[in-house]
Amino acid sequence: QVRVVESGGGLVQAGGSLRLSCAASGRTFSRYGMGWLRQAPGKEREFVAAIRWSDDNTSYADYGDSVKGRFTISRDNAKNTVFLQMNSLKPEDTAVYYCAARDEASPWMTARYWGQGTQVTVSS
Repeated sequence: QVRVVESGGGLVQAGGSLRLSCAASGRTFSRYGMGWLRQAPGKEREFVAAIRWSDDNTSYADYGDSVKGRFTISRDNAKNTVFLQMNSLKPEDTAVYYCAARDEASPWMTARYWGQGTQVTVSS
């Protein structure tokens, strides 16, 4: 059984940092990757970042425009875990952050596996 579990959300002041973790179990998702999406109240779910890696262990990361230069996605293969380091946080980053994992070339919004979400709140 595949499980995806996030952790690390919380409350932080604007300008601060948080690190989210996403642990997958049951299989690995190297080819099509693991990613983060977020949803703020009253808004549509938004792509944040994703990472995939090749057989030679090269990582490929993608970021949403609103987080480029502030967020960094990384992975720990041994732990089948992906991290999202969020720096220079802004109040508009406040949302529930979801980890997703794909086992096919589908849009991130329709990824097959999802975590339960973790709340990130940035105060001004």
